[in-house]
Amino acid sequence: MGSVYKIVEIIGTSEKSWEDAARVALETASKTIKEIRIAEVNKLDIKVEKDGRITFRAKLDISFKYKK
Repeated sequence: MGSVYKIVEIIGTSEKSWEDAARVALETASKTIKEIRIAEVNKLDIKVEKDGRITFRAKLDISFKYKK
């Protein structure tokens, strides 16, 4: 019998780096989404605040096994 997978987009943020933003996104998602199989980084950007602070953002598509 075959398997079915669902894909969702998640966004992680970090004041350190894009890599940290992606790690934060995956660690947070894995607390409630089980059996994450693949994470694909789709977009990296930086949010610039009025005071000059920056926040790194990583947008990821993650796929996980869909259970009946």
